[in-house]
Amino acid sequence: MTETSIPVHPDVEKVLIGPEALQKRVRELGAEISRDYAGRHPTLLGILKGSVVFLGDLLRSIPLDCSVDFLSVSSYSGRQSTGEVRLLLDLRESAAGKDLLLVEDIMDSGLTLHYLLDILRNRGPRSLEVCALLDKPDCRKVAVSARYVGFRIPDEFVVGYGLDHNEKYRNLPYVGVLKSGK
Repeated sequence: MTETSIPVHPDVEKVLIGPEALQKRVRELGAEISRDYAGRHPTLLGILKGSVVFLGDLLRSIPLDCSVDFLSVSSYSGRQSTGEVRLLLDLRESAAGKDLLLVEDIMDSGLTLHYLLDILRNRGPRSLEVCALLDKPDCRKVAVSARYVGFRIPDEFVVGYGLDHNEKYRNLPYVGVLKSGK
């Protein structure tokens, strides 16, 4: 299947990043992370639910011994950020002394990452970095950055490859712009 022949969901206005481009970039990120963490045992922290597809592919592209844990936060209602971030699920193990890599699906307002980075820094990790599949720098409300970024994208509401709208579209194999009114 080529990038141009992928079936596009009727609620998607356009495909922003196709499956082949996603997989290629994830492999590149995995190689970069593997070089940077050589000789260490990083813990990849997936932010549920949006990062789960990206995290699975990223993890398979890192040939190091890695641990995986999850955090769950809530900050959205429909298409809008509520401006309030709530921790719904915390780590199972202590972060103290560990090399933590926070894996995020998308950085937009920065509120979620800012909140999580503050919490995690206070738990005494050896290192703490961010890997984000998508970055929307034009949407930033607080200053946050990621050491590893898959793609910088414009300020459009995107779904697919783990990203959702009201729990729909996560299973799309691409990142697409959702039609307005959907």
